[in-house]
Amino acid sequence: MTTTRFPEGFLWGGATAANQLEGGFDSGNKGLNIADVLPGGKERLTVLSKPGFNWEIDKEKYHYPNHLGIDFYHRYKEDIALFAEMGFKTYRMSIAWSRIFPNGDEREPNEEGLAFYDRVFDELEKYDIEPVVTLSHYEMPLNLVKNYGGWRSREVVTFFERYVESVLNRYKDKVKYWLTFNEINSGIMMPVMGLGFAIQEEEDRYQPTFQAFHHQFVASALAVKAAHRIIQGSQVGCMLIYAPVYAYDSNPENVMYAHEASRFFNNFCGDVQVRGKYPAFINHYFKEHNINIDMEDGDLELINQGTVDFISFSYYMSRTERKEKTADEMAQGNMIGGIKNPFLKASDWGWEIDPTGLRVSLNELYDRYEIPLFIVENGLGAYDKVEEDGSINDDYRIEYLREHIDAIGAAIEDGVEVMGYTPWGCIDLVSASTGEMSKRYGFIHVDLDNEGNGTLERKKKKSFYWYQNVIKTNGEEL
Repeated sequence: MTTTRFPEGFLWGGATAANQLEGGFDSGNKGLNIADVLPGGKERLTVLSKPGFNWEIDKEKYHYPNHLGIDFYHRYKEDIALFAEMGFKTYRMSIAWSRIFPNGDEREPNEEGLAFYDRVFDELEKYDIEPVVTLSHYEMPLNLVKNYGGWRSREVVTFFERYVESVLNRYKDKVKYWLTFNEINSGIMMPVMGLGFAIQEEEDRYQPTFQAFHHQFVASALAVKAAHRIIQGSQVGCMLIYAPVYAYDSNPENVMYAHEASRFFNNFCGDVQVRGKYPAFINHYFKEHNINIDMEDGDLELINQGTVDFISFSYYMSRTERKEKTADEMAQGNMIGGIKNPFLKASDWGWEIDPTGLRVSLNELYDRYEIPLFIVENGLGAYDKVEEDGSINDDYRIEYLREHIDAIGAAIEDGVEVMGYTPWGCIDLVSASTGEMSKRYGFIHVDLDNEGNGTLERKKKKSFYWYQNVIKTNGEEL
C-alpha cells in the first residue's frame, strides 16, 4: 500500500490510562477514584447508564478489574522495555490524580505517588521515549465525587489547579507534552466517568452537565497557563472524542440534522478550548433550553487566555444520522449513537470500522482550527486467540491499523499538520466501557481474563512486529 512519507520527527507510539493498567489501587497511599468503584462486565454498562449510582464497592456482588489492571504499577520497567523494543518515540499515559492527592482536597501532595511517576518518567527517558501525559483521564478522586458532587462544584477547580501545579513543578524537566481532560466531550454521554457525577432521576441532565463543562473549561485554561509559566517550551492540548457525522441520505432535513449533531458533539468543547469562547450555536442552545451557566467574573477572559496549543483526539468510528429513526436501525456497541451505516463493517463489539472517516476527521478539524493535530487513541477491540505454539496471529488488527495509518498519510498529503499517532491500548488492558480484559487492543498480550485469573505474562502478538516495522520505516511500509 502506497503511503505519504510521514514528517521527520513524527511521534509514533502507543496510549494507555492509569486506571486501566496500573493496578495497585490501594498501594503507595493512593486514594480511591471513580474507576475503582466501577464493576466489570455488563454491570459496568448498567452503572454508567442508570441514575443515582451510589459510588460504593461491593466485593460480595461484583468484580472490580481496575483494582489490579495489568499490574503496571509493579511491572512498568518490563512494559516500557517492550514499548522501546517496538521503537516507540512517544508514550501517552495519564497520572492518577488520586495517587498525588488521595482525597483530592489535601493541601500537600502524596510523596509516594509523585515518586512512582518519577520512576516511570526516568524509565521512559532511559529509552528516549517522549511522555505525553493526560492530567485527568476518568480517574477523579472519589472523595471529590461523593462530598463535592464532582465537577458540579466550583471548589473542584481549585483542587484541580493545586494538583496541576504540583505535577507540573515536579516533572517540569521530564514532561513537555500535556493533555488536560481526556475525551472532554464524553461528559455529554457519560457524566459518571467524565464529570464525576451521576444524573439523578428527577433532574434535567443538561443543566448540571454544562455547568460542569464550564468548570472544566476554566480548569483547563488554568492548566494551560500554568504549564506555559512553569515549563519552558511546553505544549498543552485538549483531548476530544471525534466521530464525523454523516447524513444517511441527501434529504436536506437529514443533512441539517447530521450537521447539528456534529456541532453539538464534535465542536462545542473544541471551540471553547481552541478558540477561547463559547460558540454562537451553543449560546443559542442554552437560551432555547433555559440553561443558565453560573460564571464568575473573569471566567470568559481566562478561557480566552488559556487556549490550547494543539488538538489531540480519539477516533474509533464515524456516526450516521437520520432525523427519523427506529430502535432496530441503531448502531450497536457504542455510546455515540447513530444508525447503522450499510457501507461499513463492525468489530466484535459492534463498533463500525471506517478508516476513511479518520481522514475526514483530520481534514474537518484542521480546516476548522488550523492548529496541529495528534491522534492519541485509535484501535480495534477484538477477541484474540493464543495458539498452541503460543503465537497470536492478529491479522485483523494489522489490517485495521494499516488502513487507518494509510488514511493519516492521505490526510497529511491533503495538507493537514499531524504531530503523531498513539494507538489505544498498546498493551492489553481493562476496557473503560465494559471493564473486560477479553476486549483486547494491544500489540502485547497479557495473560489475564475477565475475572482476574491469569499469570499476567506478557506475550508479543504478530502486530507487535508489524508495528515495529511501521515505526522503523516511518510509515512507509504498511
